[in-house]
Amino acid sequence: MLDSASEGGLPGNHRMTIAKRLLIVDDEAPNRDLLEALAEALGHEPELARDGVEALAKIRLDVDLVLLDVMMPGMDGFEVARRIRQDPEYGEVPIIMVTALTGKEDRLRAVEAGANDFITKPIDKTELRIRTASLLRMKEAQDLIKRHRKELEETVQRRTSALREALANMAEAQRRTHEAHLDTLQRLVVAAEFKDEDTAIHLQRMSRYAALLAQKLNLPPGEVELIRLASPMHDVGKIGIPEHILLKPGKFTPDEMERMKQHTHIGSRILKGSSSELLRAGEIIALTHHEKWDGSGYPNGLAGEAIPLWGRISAVADVFDALTSPRPYKPAFPNETAVQMLAEGRAKHFDPALIDLFLNHLDEAVAIQEECRRLR
Repeated sequence: MLDSASEGGLPGNHRMTIAKRLLIVDDEAPNRDLLEALAEALGHEPELARDGVEALAKIRLDVDLVLLDVMMPGMDGFEVARRIRQDPEYGEVPIIMVTALTGKEDRLRAVEAGANDFITKPIDKTELRIRTASLLRMKEAQDLIKRHRKELEETVQRRTSALREALANMAEAQRRTHEAHLDTLQRLVVAAEFKDEDTAIHLQRMSRYAALLAQKLNLPPGEVELIRLASPMHDVGKIGIPEHILLKPGKFTPDEMERMKQHTHIGSRILKGSSSELLRAGEIIALTHHEKWDGSGYPNGLAGEAIPLWGRISAVADVFDALTSPRPYKPAFPNETAVQMLAEGRAKHFDPALIDLFLNHLDEAVAIQEECRRLR
């Protein structure tokens, strides 16, 4: 939580004579409300955004400075900053990262993403005033170069009101498009295994196990979400495998096994060449989730860290769920048996660090398992 109690009201000569528009981006409403109050106390006009999508829309409202939270689900602050900097029209707007992260590596990442400065939570009003003042002066100088004078304030307000409504509609349309995109992908992966009535719940469990591992690896929130959404595409290539092989209750013949292995290549080809970051991640996972740490996996016999991390994560999540779920060729194993089999595959089938991490957080995986069972 931020802190507004560190300083009382500011003398009049500390206030900017012209109100500046500050875009406040934070996924938590209490933080947005507090920064809104601080901005108004400093004589500024706040604009609020609850996520990266809304922030990238509202940056077009002649914003003078962005106060950007780092730890947000979906699109984190680093990605929002990078996208602002890539905008040819609004890419020079100053950005202050508002973060609880204090490590050198995190600050270097923020600088690389385009941040001008940092404010550490809890917020101090004096620090906020000082850090914003110099950047706002810089922005004002940039604006003087770009234009002589603003239009009359009433005209600007009318345009801003209309634009704000249009951009809110645009952000909502983008959300609906994104949701439709995810729904289409979900239907694609279910279609690949439609013969199995438990497919949907398997995909939900498996993706949540994968996200759990990614989170425990301290990957950025945006990457954790990407893995959660992309990992269910791991077996999309099964859509090209004959039913008599997919549903065979007994052991595969050598020819059947070779045919089954082709689902990795088929899935990769289905997802290949997309401009979507999500589909590109799905392509990597589809191709590599059957590779093994010791190099004995397929389709390319990759070993160790040559296997992409997303494929290694998905392998652990997929095998744990496969072991603890019924299949045409076997009953569901108890968790204890599955854990023993995972441990036996350490440094053979699985990345040893990932197996250790998964087993250290097994209670959270079991909680996911139980929750999904209740939802069935």
